[in-house]
Amino acid sequence: MSKVLYFDCFSGASGDMILGALIDAGLPIEELRRALGSLALDGMSIEAESVDRAGVAAIKFRLRENGQVVDGSDPTPKKHHHDHDHHSDKSHHHHSHRSIHEILELVGRSNLSESAKASVGHLFGRLATAEAAIHQMPVNEVHLHEVGALDSIIDIVGATFGFEWFAPDEVVVSPLNVGSGTVECAHGTYPVPAPATARLLEGSPIYASGETGELVTPTGALLMTEWATSYGPLPPMTISRVGYGAGERNRSDSPNVLRLLVGESADIDVGERVVVLECEIDDMNPQIFGLLMSRLHEAGALDVFYVPVQMKKDRPGTLVTVISPLGLRETLSEILFRESTTLGIRYHETRRERLERTWVTVETSLGAVRIKLARRDNQILNTAPEFDDCLQLAKQHDVPVKHVQALAQKAYLDMADQVGRK
Repeated sequence: MSKVLYFDCFSGASGDMILGALIDAGLPIEELRRALGSLALDGMSIEAESVDRAGVAAIKFRLRENGQVVDGSDPTPKKHHHDHDHHSDKSHHHHSHRSIHEILELVGRSNLSESAKASVGHLFGRLATAEAAIHQMPVNEVHLHEVGALDSIIDIVGATFGFEWFAPDEVVVSPLNVGSGTVECAHGTYPVPAPATARLLEGSPIYASGETGELVTPTGALLMTEWATSYGPLPPMTISRVGYGAGERNRSDSPNVLRLLVGESADIDVGERVVVLECEIDDMNPQIFGLLMSRLHEAGALDVFYVPVQMKKDRPGTLVTVISPLGLRETLSEILFRESTTLGIRYHETRRERLERTWVTVETSLGAVRIKLARRDNQILNTAPEFDDCLQLAKQHDVPVKHVQALAQKAYLDMADQVGRK
């Protein structure tokens, strides 16, 4: 079994929510204080306050600089900036900004492990790359304004320390609810997710539901995408701890929290996860369908089949269905687009259950034939002679294939009967 962290991002994710969830799930606040204190940031202190979010008890991670809260005291933030988490406009003026070079110097002098230092450097490098892409400028010319602020440094360094403390084998992240509407950034008003957030979320599953506003911040996007080993629904696991990290909003109808489930993977047979790809085609040379099927199988498709359908304008067409392993969806989609005339593909993840398959070889009067055995719970439920073996013997002896199949099936039944008598 392996240690699993599951982040349920139904109300988004921000740096302080992630730290709150890690602390609530068991990260010792004193160890976090010692790790962050090694950054030698004068006047800085942290606290973990228990708060209520729509009836859910959660931990609100707060940062103080010279006794003043700098991590968002305003429960209804009015303005956000690139690379800053759910913090009020006025909190930006409570602390200075630092360049990436200055940040890495601070981290380099800290007592963090070498692996944590490397992770923090990589994280700030990702932020710089995202900003460079947005503003179309070289990475070495990027100046990260608000990310150089004390609270963002603490969020990134603290979360890195927290993930290292938990030392999970797997980090599974749900699809992220990014919110909707618009957000005020340093360069104007932008749709949610903000430019930096959208860039950092590339390749990750997101959606918009519920509350209007920014639910996933750049720092939240950065940390979730950095540590996620996979995305999806709650995996089979045995839960040992549950943690809730509170955001700034406090609505009565929906808890603004990030839920963290800690536990071990569970050996539960819930079927194999696969992706089903589908498209309809009504304008392709029928000769190409055979080639398309071959290319898909060669690329790793688990199954490919065609079904005749009636399409718009009363045209007969073909429904193409491909069963794909999770990791091959993009590869098989590319083959469908390249080798067929389809203009779009639907896909969805599902599960399938298969019988265990083994082989035995039987001897017939015409030669050897392999028999496929299908089992469940060590009980043989189906048997089938291998068609290619039967076809080869049929051609060799000039007899019908069905005759060879019957001989092979009888040979297997006789063998099984003899084994049963012993």
